[in-house]
Parts: sequence; structure tokens; C-alpha cells
Amino acid sequence: MAIDPNTENIISLTEAAQSLPRRRAGKKPHLSCLYRWSTTGCRGVVLETIQVGGTRCTSKEALARFFRRLTDPAQHGPTHPETPRQHDHRRQREIAAAERHLDEEGL
Repeated sequence: MAIDPNTENIISLTEAAQSLPRRRAGKKPHLSCLYRWSTTGCRGVVLETIQVGGTRCTSKEALARFFRRLTDPAQHGPTHPETPRQHDHRRQREIAAAERHLDEEGL
């Protein structure tokens, strides 16, 4: 489900991080944690976000959906299918370059 800016309470990822309960050692989740949730996700569940000008935002409702899916993934399933991550592609290029180098050296 996509965020509907007309009906949902839009908040920046900074505001979202500040609104979450404290976690380990009494610290709030770091802003980078929310960015990670919105890109690579957590256990196959990705936090829905929208871009508002130069600011990445989510909504209170999207956070609730995200946590609900994390709590019961069997019922809700991942929001996005698993896709190869960027670093996987980079690793494949590095492997191909190493294999070419070995071939050039006759090994």
C-alpha cells in the first residue's frame, strides 16, 4: 500500500525517529535506521516513504503498517519482493574482474 498524502499524517524520517520508543540502552532509533528500513527493509519488510521536495518522509500510518508486518509477517508478508541489493551487483562485478585478471595471467 502506498502512502496517501491526502489522508495520512506525513512526517519526516527525522520526526519519525524521534517519535519512536526508546530501544537498547534507552536510545531512540537513529535516523540512519529509518533510512535502512525504507531502502533495504527489515526481515523482508520495507517502510513506505515518499519524497516531499528534498525530504524523505513517511507517515504515522505507514509506520504502524511496517511494525504490524514485522510483528506478524506470515499474515502480512513482505511489502516488496526480495531483490538483489546494490552491493551484490558490485560484488559480482568484482568477481568477474578477478576472473578476467586470472585468465589474462593464465591461471
